[in-house]
Amino acid sequence: MSNSPHTATPGRPKDLAKRQAILDAAKCLFLQLGFEGSSMDAIAQEAGVSKLTVYNHFNDKETLFIAAVENHCENQLPALDFDLKPDMTIESALARIALRFQSIIYSKEGLELHRLMCSMTQQNPVLVHKFFAAGPTRVLSHMTRLLEQAHRQKKLDIQDSQQAAEHFLSLFCGHRHMRVLFDIEPAPSEQQQQQLAQDNIAFFVRAYGCLQ
Repeated sequence: MSNSPHTATPGRPKDLAKRQAILDAAKCLFLQLGFEGSSMDAIAQEAGVSKLTVYNHFNDKETLFIAAVENHCENQLPALDFDLKPDMTIESALARIALRFQSIIYSKEGLELHRLMCSMTQQNPVLVHKFFAAGPTRVLSHMTRLLEQAHRQKKLDIQDSQQAAEHFLSLFCGHRHMRVLFDIEPAPSEQQQQQLAQDNIAFFVRAYGCLQ
């Protein structure tokens, strides 16, 4: 049986459970102690597994960190959520994304991770760039794909899907999010997030001209 990283029989339920436990422990400690302050030994102990088991799944701490980010994003905002069914209205599709996206950026974990990455831009820019690719760039890519589908299905008139995707996501990452990020005001409530989603979607659909 191979013990190589990333291929340690990931299909078995027991191994999948251990892998998820490691990812959960890593996410918790990275947010509590920062990247430099979190050791693989501590992550193994938090996950209830051996250090060897951690290394059987992940080459090093940097690989584990990026995997934890990817896992968190996929759990909170799955790629399947960006599939636009022909019988789905563009408003309902955008609402699903908007609410899930806000649940990430306004969550305690999301805010702490954002702050952590901002603090690391000088000391570990390579890791920050990898985080950006695993998180924000991933979401932008999926959002671009959704809007390409919307254009093909004649639900929106979009000439530059990536630019439109940036416009949509930026509606939720503006000054209000910055105030929350800097702890000037609390995160919006669920009801406020729903209203914000409704207002921003109406604005976006007007801007990109629904063709139906």
